[in-house]
Amino acid sequence: MNSISQNLGYWLLAVYGIFMVVITYFFARWKKYRSIQGFLVAGRNVKWWLGATSIAASWIWAPALFVSVQVSYQQGLPGIFWFTFPNIIALLLFIWLAPKIRAKMPYGYTLPQYIKERLQSDKVHKIYLFPYFFYQLMAVAVQLFAGGGLISLLTGIPFVTAMIIMSVIVLIYSFISGLESSIVTDFIQFLLIVIGVAIVVPWTIMSAGGWSTISAGLGGVSGHFRNIFDPGVAFSFGIVTAIGLISGAISDQQYWQRAFAIKKENLVKSFVFGAIMFGIVPIALSSLGFLAANTGLGISLPAGVDVSMIGIATVSHYLPVGAIALFVIMLLSALFSTLDSGLNAASSLFVTDVVKYTDKEKAVLRKTEEDQVLNSDEEKIQKHLDDRGVRNSRWAMFGITALGFAVALAANYIPGFGLKHL
Repeated sequence: MNSISQNLGYWLLAVYGIFMVVITYFFARWKKYRSIQGFLVAGRNVKWWLGATSIAASWIWAPALFVSVQVSYQQGLPGIFWFTFPNIIALLLFIWLAPKIRAKMPYGYTLPQYIKERLQSDKVHKIYLFPYFFYQLMAVAVQLFAGGGLISLLTGIPFVTAMIIMSVIVLIYSFISGLESSIVTDFIQFLLIVIGVAIVVPWTIMSAGGWSTISAGLGGVSGHFRNIFDPGVAFSFGIVTAIGLISGAISDQQYWQRAFAIKKENLVKSFVFGAIMFGIVPIALSSLGFLAANTGLGISLPAGVDVSMIGIATVSHYLPVGAIALFVIMLLSALFSTLDSGLNAASSLFVTDVVKYTDKEKAVLRKTEEDQVLNSDEEKIQKHLDDRGVRNSRWAMFGITALGFAVALAANYIPGFGLKHL
């Protein structure tokens, strides 16, 4: 199994981090990001193509990269079908939901905020907040866990060190301009993902002997799962996964945040294209799982490595170090895109649904959203609110990162516990 030297691994992380910070800073020179509206919803002026790539990139998180390959390796064609199809449906639900909620609350930030206003119940609002915060905690934990495992496996950088480096990079560029930083980097990261998939996957297939080598693994490593609608896979994995993904998407502030940030007339287009662009990635990567399932190729994992890393093992079995470095950049792009989205989503929940505002402050916030003229006293209140809002957003980002780091660290020391379980 080929790998990257530890020094090259550190350089890759450093260059990647600096590049993302520079890109974010370049696009954050405008001043509106210093307001609550700018920091949390990018001024509600996100173009459809930026929204679409951001939606796709944010949904391409660790499961799309690693679990998609794992299920194609273990459960063949029905495994990847039941993984990809519900993921696409989960995003397409927002074609209907996002415009409706946006119309009812044009100046909103979160769905729990809408629930509180609609039902006028603090108790229900608090209950709603639990899964929304928990989902972001898991999003952060999963990316750090998967990223730490990936970097450690391929470079020898210690697992904890890798997670610390990832946390520092994402916090730095997310602090600069909030959601706008996430959307801008998502666009670059999605391009890197597409380039990586377009180069690495065909190269690996050709190196393994061509497209014919995939067919032998279409039934999974056991060879028993060639029927795409296999009832065993459907009932043991597929239906449960579909329920979790679809309900999870509704509880995911990352996509509600984008629903309030994208220009309202472009919401449907953004989510349609976002869902389609997402689907391409796990389907393409599943070929690595089918290759690994072809027992004649002799692909195996090092002892003690989680089976979700089987795609990494397949690539490193055939390709040189340079190609592996490209694959690492591609995978890091996907992990970072969801990691920064999780930080921003948690910050919007905290600032909107946890921080308390006086009636006068609420009135100023509403007038600001509606572009009404403020008197001198209201302008002072607005300045204070914006400063406090951005500051609280950054504290929330730091807090969710620390908690996610702790969960990922704990998960690493649970025997038999892997990415799929997390």
